[in-house]
Amino acid sequence: MDESGIKRKEMNDKTPIHILLGLLCVVILFHVAVLFKAVPNEIVWGGRLQDDSEMLVFEALSILINMFLGLVLLMKADYIKIKWKEKTINIILWIFLILFVLNTFGNLFANSNFEKFFAVLTFAFAILIWKILKQKKFNGRNKISNLEKNQDNLPV
Repeated sequence: MDESGIKRKEMNDKTPIHILLGLLCVVILFHVAVLFKAVPNEIVWGGRLQDDSEMLVFEALSILINMFLGLVLLMKADYIKIKWKEKTINIILWIFLILFVLNTFGNLFANSNFEKFFAVLTFAFAILIWKILKQKKFNGRNKISNLEKNQDNLPV
């Protein structure tokens, strides 16, 4: 396999992360829309928000959590230089996987059809995180360096 084949494979490995990052951007924009009242806050959080200050806290927390997941995904895909250990990143992703599975069930039993729709989204998040976690060696740089090492040992 030549270097372009390695890059193609690496891109395929990162496809779930790319999709998840795109979905996270949409979700964050949705929460920003709720913050600015472009989306009524009665249709989020099960319609349980009492007032604007409660909505502000819940929506800000949602945005921060989604941004944190995005940061973890960027680390996992080696898009940023500063990175936690792979084991730490995987533990965080496992926690998010469990949260999204639980949230999927919560959304399935929601009162509004709008929130029931979000069961599809949270289920998609769970599947994408599962795909990311089940990859043996994700780090594209390790794949390239291992291939280069093997090529150095080949007879000329």
